[in-house]
Amino acid sequence: MNKTHQQALQLIQNGEWNAAHRLVQDYSDPLSCQIHGYLHRIEGDLSNARYWYQRAGLAIPDNSQGEELKRLLTQLTDIAE
Repeated sequence: MNKTHQQALQLIQNGEWNAAHRLVQDYSDPLSCQIHGYLHRIEGDLSNARYWYQRAGLAIPDNSQGEELKRLLTQLTDIAE
């Protein structure tokens, strides 16, 4: 699963949000849900973003998109260790 998360985050960094969305949309693990929520946040669909963060057990973050991407990348690193 970490490989999928890593690929999705790399696609996001490359500006390929639709490809990242296709990659994570069928998964329901907490990190996939957070990434999915982040993608909806990027597109401005905050109600859908809230839904996906809630599926991960979190409130939608009150940070910048850049800060959230860094948090997701850190979370991926923490999971891998």
